Amino acid sequence: MKEQVTAPSATVLGTTELDLIDRYWRAANYLSVGQIYLLDNPLLREPLTADHIKPRLLGHWGTTPGLNFIYAHLNRIIRNRDLDIIYICGPGHGGPGMVANTYLEGTYSEIYPDISADTDGMRKLFRQFSFPGGIPSHAAPETPGSIHEGGELGYALVHAYGAVFDNPDLIAACVVGDGEAETGPLAASWHSNKFINPARDGAVLPILHLNGYKIANPTLLGRAGDEDLRQLFTGYGYEPFFVEGSDPHQMHQAMAATFEQAFDRIRAIQQEARNGAPGNSCPRWPMIVFRSPKGWTGPKEVDGKKVEGFWRAHQVPVSNCREDAAHRKILEDWMRSYDPQDLFDTDGRLKGDLRALAPAGKRRMGANPHANGGLLRRELITPAIGDYAVAVKEERGRTVAQSTEILGRYLRDILTLNADNANFRIFGPDETESNRLGSVFEVTDRVWMEEIKPYDVGLARDGRVMEVLSEHLCQGWLEGYLLTGRHGLFSCYEAFIHIVDSMFNQHAKWLKVSRELPWRKPVSSLNYLLTSHVWRQDHNGFSHQDPGFVDLVANKKSDIVRIYLPPDANTLLWTSDHCLKTYNRINVIVAGKQPELQWLPMDEAVQHCEAGIGIWHWASNEQSAVEPDVVMACAGDVPTMETLAAVDLLRQNIPELSIRVVNVVDLMALQSNEQHPHGLTDEIFDKLFTPDRPVIFAYHGYPYLIHRLTYRRTNHGNIHVRGFIEEGTTTTPFDMTVLNELDRYHLAIGAIERVPGLKEKATDAVKLFRDKLEEHHRYVRQHGEDMPEISGWKWPYDNKGARIT
Repeated sequence: MKEQVTAPSATVLGTTELDLIDRYWRAANYLSVGQIYLLDNPLLREPLTADHIKPRLLGHWGTTPGLNFIYAHLNRIIRNRDLDIIYICGPGHGGPGMVANTYLEGTYSEIYPDISADTDGMRKLFRQFSFPGGIPSHAAPETPGSIHEGGELGYALVHAYGAVFDNPDLIAACVVGDGEAETGPLAASWHSNKFINPARDGAVLPILHLNGYKIANPTLLGRAGDEDLRQLFTGYGYEPFFVEGSDPHQMHQAMAATFEQAFDRIRAIQQEARNGAPGNSCPRWPMIVFRSPKGWTGPKEVDGKKVEGFWRAHQVPVSNCREDAAHRKILEDWMRSYDPQDLFDTDGRLKGDLRALAPAGKRRMGANPHANGGLLRRELITPAIGDYAVAVKEERGRTVAQSTEILGRYLRDILTLNADNANFRIFGPDETESNRLGSVFEVTDRVWMEEIKPYDVGLARDGRVMEVLSEHLCQGWLEGYLLTGRHGLFSCYEAFIHIVDSMFNQHAKWLKVSRELPWRKPVSSLNYLLTSHVWRQDHNGFSHQDPGFVDLVANKKSDIVRIYLPPDANTLLWTSDHCLKTYNRINVIVAGKQPELQWLPMDEAVQHCEAGIGIWHWASNEQSAVEPDVVMACAGDVPTMETLAAVDLLRQNIPELSIRVVNVVDLMALQSNEQHPHGLTDEIFDKLFTPDRPVIFAYHGYPYLIHRLTYRRTNHGNIHVRGFIEEGTTTTPFDMTVLNELDRYHLAIGAIERVPGLKEKATDAVKLFRDKLEEHHRYVRQHGEDMPEISGWKWPYDNKGARIT
C-alpha cells in the first residue's frame, strides 16, 4: 500500500489554469454568499443598502467554500479525463454551493429557465434561496445533480456506494462533513468499500471535509491528528490522501495533484480487475482527507469575535446587515473581495474563459443522468405469478405453505430474468435465508469481497444479495441504487425496521417533492418486505415484537405510501409483483415466514388484491337479503387465521348468528377516497362494514391505526379493534395471540358481547370459550407447546358452507 500523501508538492496547474480555477471558485463563493444575503443588487453595481438585504438571513456558509473548492476541481478532472462523476454533498446545508455550481455550469438555467444566466436571473437566484416560495437551504430534490436529501446527516456515503453498484463507469465523489462523520450510519458506511467489485461496479471517492467545527462545537475527527486519521482509514481499508491548508494557491495545487493520484489509483484498480489479473479482490480504494478553514475566505472577525476557522462561520457570519451599517459594510467588503467584475460580464453572465472550465452536456455533474435516475430506469422483467401459485381449490384453509418461501422462488427467477440487465438486487441484514427467501441462492450468492474460506457457503464476488448486519446500510444502499435508476427489495425483521425510521422519513420526503418536479423522472419504488413479524417472534420474545413501523408509514402523504398485509402465499405473490412494478412509491408488505394455512386460489387472490379489500363469502354465513348480525374483519396473516377460527367457533356454537367476513389486504383502502387514492368511498365502505352493525376487527398491529384510518366512517363507533397491545414474551405462537387478546376465543367473545341481546342468550358459549382459555393457559405451561386442537386447526367448511366431516 502507498504511504499517506499530504499536500503533494508537484505543480500540476500552470499559472493560467491556476488563475482560472481560482476565479471559478471565487465565482461560486460569490454566488453562495449572495444567496444567503441579497434580495437585489446582485452584482454590487451600487453600494449595498438595507433594502438590498433579505429581512431574514437563512443559510449556512461555513461548509460552502470547501464544497465549492471540491466542485471546481472535480470539473477539471472530468473535463481532462472525460469521466462520469456525480457529486454527493454530505454536509447537509451546503445548498448554496450546490445551487451556485449548477448555475455556473448552465444546468440550473436549463432546468429552471426563469433563473437565466444573466443579471436578472442572478437576482432571482439569490432571492429564491431560503425564501417563501423558493428553495430549501440544503441540497434537495430541487437541486440539479443531487440524489441525496441534505436535511439530515449520516447517509451521504452509503447513498454513494448504492449508486455505483452495477454502474461500472460511474464515480461518486462523496463529500463527508466532519459533523456528519460523527453519526452512526456514516461510521458504518465506511465499510461499504468491502462490497464494491471493481470488475463490475463503479467507484466511490470519499472526501472527508474537515473544517473543524459543527454548529457550536469542535468535531471529533477535526481535532484528530493526521496519524490517527491515517491509521483509522487504513484500518477501514482505504488509502488516505491528505490535502490541508488555507492558502488558496497552495491548496489548488495540492488538490489538483491529489486528484491526479486518486483517480489514477481508481483507474488502476478497475483495469486490474477488469483485465482478469489475480489482484487483491478487496483493494484499498483511495479517499481524501481535506482540511480547510470553516467559512474559508469569509470575514475573519465580526464585532471582535473570531469567525473564519471557527464555529461562528457555520451559518450566517454577519447577522445584522439590514439594520447595522457596520455589518453591512463587512458584507459588502466580503463580497467585493471576490471581484465580481472579474468574474461576470456586463450582462451578468459568467465570463467565457470561466464558462469553458465546466464540462459539457451530460458530463456536467448537475446534468448527469445518474442523478436523475428515472432517465435511465428500465422496466423490471418479471415472471408470471401463476407459475408459483399454491393450489387452493375446494380445500381452503387446509393446505399449509410458507408464504415467503414461495415468494423466494419468484424472486429467484426475477434475478435470472434480469441477469443481463444487472438492475435488481436484494438487500437485508443477514436475514435472506432466515426470512425463507433462500431460493434466490440457487442462482446467485451474497456479495463478499474479502477472503472466502474453503468452507464458506453462498459467498461470491459477483453475488446479487447484499447482506450486512446494519439496517442503515441496507436502506442507504437500496436508496442509492433506486435513485440511479435500478430496482430492489429490502427484506427485514419487522421489529428492527424501526432502526431506519428516519431514513424512511427522508426518502418519503424526497419522493414527495420529486413528484412535483416535472424534470425529475420517476424512479422505482422502495419496497419493504417485513417478515419474522410480531405474531411469529414467540421464540425470541418481547424484544423482537413490534409491528409499529406501519404506523409511521401511514403518516406520510397518500401519494407516496402503500401498506399491504397479504394473508397467504398467493396474495403475497400478487402484492410483491405489483409493488416491484410501481415507481415513486414506498411499499410496505408484511407477511409471515412460518408454515401457515392458505386461503385463496390465484384467480381469487388477484381479484381480492386488486380490490384491496373484500367480503369472503365462502367464510360467511349471512343471508344476502339482510345485513349480518356481526362483521368479522381481519388484516394480516395471523389475524386472518384467528378470525376464521373464531367464525368456526361461533358457527358451531351459535349457528343462527349471521356473520360476514371481511379481509383487508391494502390497509390504506380503509381511508376515505378523499384521503388516499386507494381509499373506499363511504358508500362502498358501508356496503362492506354496514352502517350500524358491530365490527370485530382483528388487526396485525397496534389497534389505534385502524381507528385513525376509519374515524370518519359512518360506523366507526361500532368498530372494535383487537391487535398488539404490548404484551409479549418467549412463548407459544397461540399464546402470543392470547396475551394480546387477538386469539379466536377473545374474538368470538367480543362478537357475542357486542351483538345486541346475544350475550344473555349465549352464556354457555362464553363460558366454553373462557374455559378453553384457562385450559390453554395450563396446557402451554405444562407442555411448552400449543394444544393439538389449536396447532392442528384447519378450516372445516367447503365452499358451499357445509362442514367437512
